Amino acid sequence: MATFPVIDMEKLNGEERGETMELIEDACENWGFFELVNHGISHDLLDTVEKLNKEHYRKCMEERFKDMVASKGLEAAQSEVSDMDWESTFFLRHLPASNISEIPDLDEDYRKAMKEFAEDLEKLAEQLLDLLCENLGLEKGYLKKSFYGSKGPNFGTKVSSYPPCPKPELIQGLRAHTDAGGLILLFQDDKVSGLQLLKDGKWVDVPPMRHSIVINLGDQLEVITNGKYKSVLHRVLAQPDGNRMSLASFYNPGSDAVIYPAPALVEKEAEKGQVYPKFVFEDYMKLYAGLKFQAKEPRFEAMKATESTVKLGPIATA
Repeated sequence: MATFPVIDMEKLNGEERGETMELIEDACENWGFFELVNHGISHDLLDTVEKLNKEHYRKCMEERFKDMVASKGLEAAQSEVSDMDWESTFFLRHLPASNISEIPDLDEDYRKAMKEFAEDLEKLAEQLLDLLCENLGLEKGYLKKSFYGSKGPNFGTKVSSYPPCPKPELIQGLRAHTDAGGLILLFQDDKVSGLQLLKDGKWVDVPPMRHSIVINLGDQLEVITNGKYKSVLHRVLAQPDGNRMSLASFYNPGSDAVIYPAPALVEKEAEKGQVYPKFVFEDYMKLYAGLKFQAKEPRFEAMKATESTVKLGPIATA
């Protein structure tokens, strides 16, 4: 089994650039996931973000989580729980407009650190999108433009904790799914594992590494690349001990962005006869909301059925 792809971004600046770009290409085509080191986000900032998130969970989220578990009787589960996840979570929105000042219980230093963290991640996401453009033979900025819509991309962070679970064999931390959006940047616990992806029919661990950022591709990049890159099923296993922190930041298309395969890539794939649908991102998200834990193919099919109603806005001429 090939080892999980780890990309050293510093190597993009030297003579190993070509080799590093090939590693990224291979990861996008064959894994849907890779891990970044030397990504340019300060380790001190990452340490601060981790410390503040763990404190915030203990102070504000832990009791709520225990109450939820008690009210649902999860500790007493005797058979597999298929309709719930063992996770405590809340969502921060960064773009088009931040909601971080509106969320109760957040200390000032937490808000400040998360704002800086989000700004750094946004830059990293846009840098990565351009690296993907380069590998795909698309003009620089193409993916950012396709995500833009009328107000720019949607960008937000799902802040999750996966507390110790008394019955990890019966309850998943997070059930298997592909991500609906664009590019996902994950800062995860480096001590407690649990994240797995499906590769060649087997579940593979995404290794916890200190100060790394894990990247995975969402359904929208599969559509835009006309299937050259794939979003991949992944899940989080509940663990009997340790509280796993997971900050997943989603760099997604704007709600009104029209998503469709890049014409240059459709020509290349034409001999396979597979063309993905064209749709408005928000319509896809409405469909996804109810079908998150099901296969993505029927979602693409459902979008094909509505294709004739999609009008291309001025952004699509880029």
